[in-house]
Amino acid sequence: MPSSRHTTPRRATPRRARGFSLLEMVVAIAILGLALGALYQAAAGATRNVRIDEKYAYGVELARSLLAANSPAPAQGVSQSGETEGGFAWRVATRPIDLERTSLAGASLQEIEVGVSWVDGGKRREVVLASVVEGLRP
Repeated sequence: MPSSRHTTPRRATPRRARGFSLLEMVVAIAILGLALGALYQAAAGATRNVRIDEKYAYGVELARSLLAANSPAPAQGVSQSGETEGGFAWRVATRPIDLERTSLAGASLQEIEVGVSWVDGGKRREVVLASVVEGLRP
């Protein structure tokens, strides 16, 4: 006896697409672009800070060198200025310290100020060192 099994045709179910949709890919690429932009900005800022720090370090070393070169200070004092090849302008100035009313009346001391300045990125930057040095007697 033939079986009269009645089979109902199966409905074709839509296949679920596997993978990412175009919209998901566009959003992912946009997020990646924003993240890379932020990373680039951070790296550029760090590089700029290193460059600025290097110039400050050079300015301080130049000022220290000028301070050492003018110690002890001549009796007539010092008033000099100049510029390096790298664009650093410097100045050195001394002035005698009046010690007549102190217990150091016989000593000869001078106040010295050394300034180094430069322009970096349109900004004027400056390092100033001040100290007291022995003054040579006239």
